[in-house]
Amino acid sequence: MNAAVAPAPHRIGRSIVALVAGIAFSVLLALVIDLVLHALQVFPPWDQPMTDASDNALAFAYRALIAIGSGYITARLAPSAPMKHAIILGAIGTVLATLGLIGAMIVKLGPLWYPAALVVTALPLAWIGGALARRHA
Repeated sequence: MNAAVAPAPHRIGRSIVALVAGIAFSVLLALVIDLVLHALQVFPPWDQPMTDASDNALAFAYRALIAIGSGYITARLAPSAPMKHAIILGAIGTVLATLGLIGAMIVKLGPLWYPAALVVTALPLAWIGGALARRHA
């Protein structure tokens, strides 16, 4: 294989770090916010589904902002092609959100519009984050 075509190992490692950082930011921040909102009794107890539309709208709003932030972080940490990294992150998010939607359909955790909205918006929100990172680079 031509050396000009094969990616350098350190670039692959940095790409993985960028993607893992974006995912970790998303998961950890969402979990912390969830914990706070449950502790403040804004959301119902963990063992009860969120059936109130305003609770789901609030959760979607902060998760959307987190998704943009995740795309931003991933793009900023990417060794090259920041938008490509943000789109890969969005594709991973779409797959994970789809699994969440399937789980919500099986377990009946609340209204299906919420996990469906996460599926539909994962890629565009990560792209927005990547675009913001590109503007600030």
